[in-house]
Amino acid sequence: MDESRFLEACREVLSEGTRPAGIGALGEKSLHAALKRYLEPREACREVLVGRYVADIVNEAGITEIQTAGFGRLREKLEFFLPHYPVALVYPVAAVKWLISVGPDGSQSRRRRSPKTGGAWEMLTELYSIRDLLKEPGLTLCAMLLEVEEYRLKDGRGRRGYTRWERMPVRLLEEVWARGPEEFPRLLPPDLPEAFTSKEFRACGHFSPMNGSLALSAARELGAVERIGNQGRAYLYRSVQNACF
Repeated sequence: MDESRFLEACREVLSEGTRPAGIGALGEKSLHAALKRYLEPREACREVLVGRYVADIVNEAGITEIQTAGFGRLREKLEFFLPHYPVALVYPVAAVKWLISVGPDGSQSRRRRSPKTGGAWEMLTELYSIRDLLKEPGLTLCAMLLEVEEYRLKDGRGRRGYTRWERMPVRLLEEVWARGPEEFPRLLPPDLPEAFTSKEFRACGHFSPMNGSLALSAARELGAVERIGNQGRAYLYRSVQNACF
């Protein structure tokens, strides 16, 4: 991990953008561009045509695809790439979030820290939509943990009258790489008991019931979690890294 190089990539993308600096100048698309620049400084290796698809990065390590959400949109690409190339799938996560409200006149509130914290395990929910591809050889997963500022427009719409306007990166905190089945347990929520139910899995990852179900299913497809029995009417699971307890 190189935090200074990541910040430099963000500055370069911001300076090259057509939008003015400030709110809206470094959004999801720009974050995507900054991550590409950070992971591969050579311009010739970015946005490369492979067959009928454009890959984010193609270099000596293979193909890298960066996706902020909606992994299902990558399905056709991955089905084409994986039989022929090693593929790294990179997902940015807002591990630390600062909230800033923006009024109709452009005035900004003092930023406050969101009580919600994120981690690599959030990637599991997204992986559910491509769960049938997760055991393909050559697949590497990476969660990029970021500190971000989230700007919310006070427009009377959305949740509690606010609409999320922009998320701007502040720092790169950590890179969590899982290079194959033996490392996929790195994506599990922290502090899981040696044996746990789906309810305990959701609690450790602070998942909603729906997202927790999707994440646990994806973890099982990855081989990071296995079912070992029952606890009353609930299924009991364990992490493969705790398989010999």
